[in-house]
Amino acid sequence: MTADIIDGKAFAATVRGKVAERVARLKEENGIVPGLAVVLVGEDPASQVYVRSKGKMTVEVGMNSYEHKLDVDTAEADLLALIDKLNNDPSVHGILVQLPLPGHLNEDLVINSIDPAKDVDGFHISNVGLLGTGQKSMVPCTPLGSLMMLRDYHGSLSGMNAVVIGRSNIVGKPMAQLLLGDSCTVTIAHSRTKDLAEVVGRADIVVAAVGRPEMVPGEWIKEGATVIDVGINRIERDGKKVLVGDVDFASASKVAGAITPVPGGVGPMTIACLLANTVTACCRANGLAEPEGLTA
Repeated sequence: MTADIIDGKAFAATVRGKVAERVARLKEENGIVPGLAVVLVGEDPASQVYVRSKGKMTVEVGMNSYEHKLDVDTAEADLLALIDKLNNDPSVHGILVQLPLPGHLNEDLVINSIDPAKDVDGFHISNVGLLGTGQKSMVPCTPLGSLMMLRDYHGSLSGMNAVVIGRSNIVGKPMAQLLLGDSCTVTIAHSRTKDLAEVVGRADIVVAAVGRPEMVPGEWIKEGATVIDVGINRIERDGKKVLVGDVDFASASKVAGAITPVPGGVGPMTIACLLANTVTACCRANGLAEPEGLTA
């Protein structure tokens, strides 16, 4: 058996296309241009690359991109003042503060200072609570992208057994909530789960989000299961730096029914869903119908 490859790069392009169509309609029918503000504190190389990519794709789909680059020693009060300004700017519909922040800044305080309606990362405690209670919220981008791919591949997820490996606030916990919302039977597993292999082996859907390279071997995977590999780990292999997921792709792809590759799987969906969340936030702010197929 050889697994179907879930092409996240192609799917993300489709999502961006839908976003661009909705943006064009907003401009033509309502005279509104969605705006995304990204705040970067410091000069972390990976964050700089990510922010550049976000800005480029924001403009490509027709939205306004506002980038705010602050010095690494920026005072917390100054960062909070900028966020307050963006909260009150009607041209800004989405606000993202790039993580991680320098050590002298309180990430929880900063995240929770963002207007929940503009929190397109879905990290604000209000959005976490809304998602957990099944109410309308801004949904974290990586779990949202994973859910979109699962829905596209399976249609209905109702009644399926899902195991989420990882309990982070950014991926594991919200992913479990989204799967519950689609009527899956959900187990959250982690590094201290007893008999992890047996737990994973019962799953129709496996979402791996632990940040450990290739920790899930193919022998753990139930035949025909769908594997969503959220992990992005840089390791050295044969003298070269390569990217691998949390799942051993070579062995898992021989038993799974479908699997996301690394790279080219979940990763491209994260920025695509950030754009989707910004359009959703814009529509909600203006009392307009939310874009179809771009929300949870």
